Amino acid sequence: MFKRIILIVMDSVGVGHASDAAAFGDEGANTVGHIEAQAGLLRCPTLKRLGLANIADIQSNEEPVTGLFGRLHEISRGKDTTSGHWELLGHPVDVPFPTFYEGFPADVMEAFTRETGYGYLGNEVASGTEIIERLGAEHLKTGKPIVYTSADSVFQIAAHEDVIPLEELYRICKVTREKVCIGDYYVGRIIARPFIGELGHFKRTANRHDYSRMPEKTLYWEMLQQHNLQTIGVGKIGDIYAQVGIGESYPTKSNAHGMNEAARLLGGTFKEGLMMINLVEFDSLYGHRRNVDGYKRALEDFDYQLGGFLELLQADDLLLITADHGNDPTWTGTDHTRELVPLLGYCNDLSKPVALGDRASFADVGQTILDNFGLVGEVGTSFLGSIKEAK
Repeated sequence: MFKRIILIVMDSVGVGHASDAAAFGDEGANTVGHIEAQAGLLRCPTLKRLGLANIADIQSNEEPVTGLFGRLHEISRGKDTTSGHWELLGHPVDVPFPTFYEGFPADVMEAFTRETGYGYLGNEVASGTEIIERLGAEHLKTGKPIVYTSADSVFQIAAHEDVIPLEELYRICKVTREKVCIGDYYVGRIIARPFIGELGHFKRTANRHDYSRMPEKTLYWEMLQQHNLQTIGVGKIGDIYAQVGIGESYPTKSNAHGMNEAARLLGGTFKEGLMMINLVEFDSLYGHRRNVDGYKRALEDFDYQLGGFLELLQADDLLLITADHGNDPTWTGTDHTRELVPLLGYCNDLSKPVALGDRASFADVGQTILDNFGLVGEVGTSFLGSIKEAK
C-alpha cells in the first residue's frame, strides 16, 4: 500500500501515566500534559492537526484533525530507551534489564579496571551533568573516567575529550560491553558521555555513542531487510538496535539535524522500506534535566519542522510518530516515567481522521509496518486496515 514508511520517535514524549505506572512509582506522571499546565499553551498546530490534543491533556487546535491518532501501552518490563524501541519493532523485553541503584558491585569495577586499563571515579547513581561538575576537577587531574548509572539499565562513562580522546573513550566502552558488563551484569546499554570545556563550564557534546546489548529475538528490521527493503536509522537508532537489521545508519547531533537528515533522505536515496528517526533532545536535554520550559520549546521547534516535513510526503508515503517512554520534567527525580505514548500519523488522501484508540502494545506499530509490506510478525496487531478504510 505504501512504498515508504517514516517512523519518528519523539524520545520521552509521554501522554499520561500507564495503567501499571504505580508499579514504577509513576502514577500521575504526564509529560505533555504537565508541560502545558506549568509552562503555558503548547503552540504545536501541526501535531494538534494530526490529533495530539485528542490523546493528550492539552488544549485543542481550532483547525480540524486530519491525521491518525491513538495511544500505545508498553508491555515490556521497563521504561527505558532500549525496551521501548525494541518493542516497537517486535521485541518486547520480558525480563527487566539489570539496574544498580547503589552503583556497580566491586567485582564489576575490578573487571573494568583490569580489562580497560583505567581506574575510575564515581560509580554511583547520578545525573550526568551534575556528576561531571562534581568530579570534573579530579578527572582532569587523574585522567580517570567518570562512571555512573541511573534508574535505567546503563553503564555510563564520561570523559573530557582533551583527557581521554574520543576513540579511546569508545574503546573503553566497547571493552566494557564485551568483557565487563556480561552475565548477571548485562545492562541494556554502555554509553560514552564525552564532554568539553573548563572547570565550572563543562558541556556534554553530541559525540555520545551507545553500545546496546544484543537482541535475543528477531527484530522486524531483519524481516524487512530479508525482503530487500531499505532499513534506515537516523539519530541513535543504529546504536539502540546494536545495528541489527539496520542497512544504513546516520548519526545526528540534534533534533533539528535529525529532521533535516530525514528530509534529505526522503528527497534522495530512500526509495522503499522503513526509515526510523530518534529525536533524543526531548529526553537528554530537557526531560532528565527537569527543564519544563526547554522541553516546551523543543516540542514547538519540532512542530515547526514537522509542518514543512509533511509537505515532502508523496502519495505512497506513510508517516508515523510515537515515543519510547515518558520523562515528565515536572516529576520527582531525573529518570524516565512509565507512560502511554502517542501514536500519530499522516498520509495523503485521507478522507477523514482515524481514531486508532488505545493499543495493547508498542509492537502494533511494527506489525502495521510488516503488514504494509505483506509480512507478519509474532507480536502486535496491525492497524493498516483502519488506514485503508479512511483513504
